[in-house]
Amino acid sequence: NRAEWGLLAGLALIWGAAFFFIKVAVTHVEPLTYVWLRLTIAAGGLWLFLRWRGEKLGLPWSIWGAILVLSLLNNVIPFALFGWGQQQIASGLAAILNSTTPIWGVLVAHLFTADEKISPAKLLGVVIGFFGVATMIGPDLLGSNGNLLAQLACLTAALCYALAGVWARRFKKLGVTPIKVATSQLIAGTLVMAPVALLVD
Repeated sequence: NRAEWGLLAGLALIWGAAFFFIKVAVTHVEPLTYVWLRLTIAAGGLWLFLRWRGEKLGLPWSIWGAILVLSLLNNVIPFALFGWGQQQIASGLAAILNSTTPIWGVLVAHLFTADEKISPAKLLGVVIGFFGVATMIGPDLLGSNGNLLAQLACLTAALCYALAGVWARRFKKLGVTPIKVATSQLIAGTLVMAPVALLVD
């Protein structure tokens, strides 16, 4: 319906525009430091939002290992890859490469879930999506001067997002709310990236 299309358009605008701001950020800040700052600000914001709602994070220690894996797949690795990649390629190209996430998602879900196997319609969607992305990239797919490596980094980041989507399914069964999953993974990412950014950058 119209409301759902409006939400989808809003999400596309927010997600797509993020790549412009990433390009601005990594022009002035080293990529790993940018990732740490991004995670720190986001973690603080969501933690304050939880407190405003009168909730506590209160997650058992037993699931923090799974939270850490989610943080690596959904935040740390893709943010770092996009940050590094966008030092060499345009933000628009990075956004297009990121649009392969649902294509990867269909393939990853087929391999690692029991209830989301690929169907002929999904396979057709993957093929059309692949050729659509390839068409939008055009000659840039064969870019030189390190551009190809940067593009592969962005594609790997998109694959990480797809893997994270499947990995995150476990938290629903554990009864962890999405807001707590988001907050905890950002906190974990902040703690991981702090020493990395300090040592490397």
